[in-house]
Amino acid sequence: MSFYRNQTKGNFAPKNKVMQNSLVSKYNVPGPRYTSYPTVPYWKNDDFSLSEWKKGVIKSFSESNREEGISLYIHLPFCESLCTFCGCNKRITKNHNVETPYLESVLKEWRLYLELFPTRPIIKELHLGGGTPTFFSAENLKLLIKGIFKDATMAENPSFSFEGHPNNTKGDHLQTLYDCGFTRVSYGVQDYNPTVQVAIHRLQPFVNVKNVTDTAREIGYTSVGHDIIFGLPFQKKEHVIYSIEKTKELMPDRIAFYSYAHVPWIKGNGQRGFKKEDLPSASEKREMYETGKKMLEEAGYIEIGMDHFALKTDSLYQAVESKKLHRNFMGYTDSKTQLMLGLGVSAIGDSWYSFGQNVKNVEEYQELVEQNIIPVYRGHILNAEDLIIREHILNMMCKLETSWEEKAMQFEELPEALSKLKEMEDDGLVKIGSNQLQITEKGRPYVRNICMAFDVLLQRSQPETQLFSMTV
Repeated sequence: MSFYRNQTKGNFAPKNKVMQNSLVSKYNVPGPRYTSYPTVPYWKNDDFSLSEWKKGVIKSFSESNREEGISLYIHLPFCESLCTFCGCNKRITKNHNVETPYLESVLKEWRLYLELFPTRPIIKELHLGGGTPTFFSAENLKLLIKGIFKDATMAENPSFSFEGHPNNTKGDHLQTLYDCGFTRVSYGVQDYNPTVQVAIHRLQPFVNVKNVTDTAREIGYTSVGHDIIFGLPFQKKEHVIYSIEKTKELMPDRIAFYSYAHVPWIKGNGQRGFKKEDLPSASEKREMYETGKKMLEEAGYIEIGMDHFALKTDSLYQAVESKKLHRNFMGYTDSKTQLMLGLGVSAIGDSWYSFGQNVKNVEEYQELVEQNIIPVYRGHILNAEDLIIREHILNMMCKLETSWEEKAMQFEELPEALSKLKEMEDDGLVKIGSNQLQITEKGRPYVRNICMAFDVLLQRSQPETQLFSMTV
C-alpha cells in the first residue's frame, strides 16, 4: 500500500495501482512534522479541560523535577516586518512600547504555574522563540530571565537557547543572554539570494550574518546555528548551492536545512500572495535537498534526524551518538525533560500526559493572565494508545528505528501499519523485522511518511481538507 494525495480533497487514500514514478512523486503527500503525537489537528479538545491540564502538570512535575528538571519555551511574538514564508504566530509592529506589558504578562503566567508546584522548579532547558526574540531590548530580556529565576533554580549544565534575527541581534543581546546562562543561538538565514529575499521579505546581507555569528563565538557561545530553507518561492537549485557555499564560510555548529512549508490556509501569514507556479516542483525541491545534503556532508556535517545537520563537535551530534536525541515542539533537542511548559501567546506545553496550548491573541492572553487564569484554551489528554504510538514515532524521528518486542509497545493496528509500509520496504526505505523496524539511509528523507503509517488517528480519520504541508 502507498499513500497519495487526492487532488479534490487533499487527503490520503489507499492506492490500488503502484505508480511507476520516482520516489519523490510517489511519497510527496501532505503530512505532519511530528513535533508531537497526537498531532494538533487530532487533539480531542472536548475531553480536555484546564483542570485536567493542571493535574498533568503537577503529576509530571512531581515525578521528574528533582531528577531531570523542567523545560520552558517562551514565545515572544513581535516582529517589525512580515516575512512572507513564515507560518508562526506573530504580531507585526514597530511599537516597542509593547515589550514591557507583554513580558509582565509572561511572568504573571509563570507565577500561576509556580503556585501549582509543590517544590522549587529546576530549569534544565529554556528557549526563546518567536516572532523575533531580539525585537525586545537586551535589558528587557534580562528582566524576563531574572524574573523567571527569582523562584527557580538553574540546573547543572543547562541548555538555554534563543532565536536571533541577523539584522537586529546586537552585541548587547548576545552578551546579556550569555551572562544569563545562554550558550546557544540560531539565526534565520533562509537564503542569501537577493531575488528570493525580496520575495520572502527578508533582506539581510551576508555580512550581517557573519557579524552576529562571529560576535556570538567571541562572547563564548558553544553552539551557533543557521536556518536554511529550500523550496522557497522563486528559489532555484543554484540559490541553494550559493547559500550553502556562503554558509560554509562561517561553519555554524548546527544547521536546520528544511523544506518550506506552504500553508496559505493558516491565518496571519503572508503566503496567500504566492501562486503555485511561484514554487519549485516536488522534484526540484528534492534535488535542492539532495544537492544541499551532499554539500553539507562534504563540509563535515552529519545529518541528525529530519532536517537537521551538525558538526561532530556539537552537542546535537553527541546526543545522537549517546541515544539521547529528543524531539518536541521546539524541534530536535539534545536534552529531554518530562515536563515542558509553554509561556506566552500561542505557546504549547507538554506534560507528557497531556498537551496544552495558550490562546493565540495577545490581548486575550494578557486579559486571562490578569484574571489569574492560566491562558490554555485547547489541548489533548493522552490515553494509553497515544503514549505507545508517541513512543514509536519519537523512536523513528530520533533514532531511525523502533521495536515492538515488548508487549507494552504493541498496539491493535500494528499489523495494518506494517502492511502500509510494505511498499516502502520494497523501495528500500525501511527494513522490517519480526519485531522491529529500521529506517535506511535512503529512507531518511521520508521519515514523515514512515511515521504516518503508525499514526492511527490519521489513518482512522482521513482529512477532508489539507491540514499539513507536503512531505517533500
